[in-house]
Amino acid sequence: MLAEQKLANLKRLEALLKADEEKKAEEAKARLAFSRYRQNARPQQLPPEGNWFIWLILSGRGWGKTFVGSSWIVEKALQNPGIECAIVAPTFTDVRRTCVEGPSGVLKALMPGQLKFYNRSNGQITLTNGSKLHMISAEEPDRARGLNLSFCWIDELSSFKYEQTWTEGLAPALRIGSPQVVITTTPRPTKLIKEFFNRKDGSVVVTRGSTFDNAANLSGAALAELRSRYEGTRIGRQELYGEIVDDVEGALWTATMIDEHRVKEMPEMARVVVAVDPAVTSGEHSDETGIAVVGRGVDGRCYVLADRSCKDTPYGWAQRVVATYEEFKADKVVAEKNQGGDFIQQTLQQVMPGLPFKGITARVGKRLRAEPVASLYEQGRVSHVGYFDILESQMCEWLPDSGKSPDRLDALVHGITELGFGLTGTADIYLATIAPECPNCGMPNSVGAQSCASCAKELIRTDGTFSPFPYPN
Repeated sequence: MLAEQKLANLKRLEALLKADEEKKAEEAKARLAFSRYRQNARPQQLPPEGNWFIWLILSGRGWGKTFVGSSWIVEKALQNPGIECAIVAPTFTDVRRTCVEGPSGVLKALMPGQLKFYNRSNGQITLTNGSKLHMISAEEPDRARGLNLSFCWIDELSSFKYEQTWTEGLAPALRIGSPQVVITTTPRPTKLIKEFFNRKDGSVVVTRGSTFDNAANLSGAALAELRSRYEGTRIGRQELYGEIVDDVEGALWTATMIDEHRVKEMPEMARVVVAVDPAVTSGEHSDETGIAVVGRGVDGRCYVLADRSCKDTPYGWAQRVVATYEEFKADKVVAEKNQGGDFIQQTLQQVMPGLPFKGITARVGKRLRAEPVASLYEQGRVSHVGYFDILESQMCEWLPDSGKSPDRLDALVHGITELGFGLTGTADIYLATIAPECPNCGMPNSVGAQSCASCAKELIRTDGTFSPFPYPN
């Protein structure tokens, strides 16, 4: 009888504990319903229904990606005491400054009394319910090894340097309970993003959003400027409307060629040039003046340092060129002078007398000028220091046989060509063969030319065949 009474008491105690746990869970759920996230999110920013593994959010700038990612990961960590979660971004600085400490970051998503400890140095956030959030840099693919993750927020997957951060680090670590991942990213057409986007097994739910979905919380002036600058362009479709813009068939450059070798910081430079493709008129319908800053690093690689292109009067763009020259401590300014002639040099030297200047007369077609430079990118010998949205859009959209090429792209080609990369490199040998220099005056001449376009020196052998570079005396 005594044993039966003890068993009954034990069952009542278990029932009370279970009821207490359920009550606390319901109270926690009710509190979450009044969280900053649930009260302020638009319907499209709330988690989708269903048994999904990845919620892939592809949206334009300003849509609220960081707000959604931080709010969702905090909500999951609070709903499930004692679990491990991860917050991942391209660099540790990105994780800390944007995902955690930013105006829409994790610390803002937490309510008073929910944070126990935040260790900035080792990248760990501990909540009062025992859950932990690990801050991980995508630059360290092995960082997630050994973790037992239930949930993960990945920010800007399109900018990850290593695919292995996902395939070998995060994916195997997501193994507790029914793990889920939220990915908030600009929709650059990387291999992983296209793979997730094209899954049809129900494991991935895709949300796409436009910058203008969040117009109520953004500056009207800023939105107007974004429309004016990007509306109707490839980069606008990606950066404003959240579209995955595939590579253009026939284009010399692809987004992958640029993204794979992108860096965040400029190394020590051995040479720097400012290259200009000038507009010779000014007005509402005038061309832009392409202004590209390109350098040769001490490591022998080519680096694209800046795109300062603009639409301005001749004196206005000349002032910008000189300011850029001084900012980057460049060696010289190179500019195409097919249309402007000596006027370009004169305009620049009105702003800065004695400015080191080299005029370029383009003698070969745009395809022949651009192909060797595109080959350098394909060989992985060129790195962009940061992002140059409009320039990169022009590079990936231009078709060699479509006629006029964009001014920013022309300036880039002039700059890289001026630096004379890798005299033994495949691309540079090709450049020499399609635009060999006249041994008399140094003018580049296209293959097939019988005489130099500048000094009229004969460029053919006595047997009548074309003489390849270098020409015999």
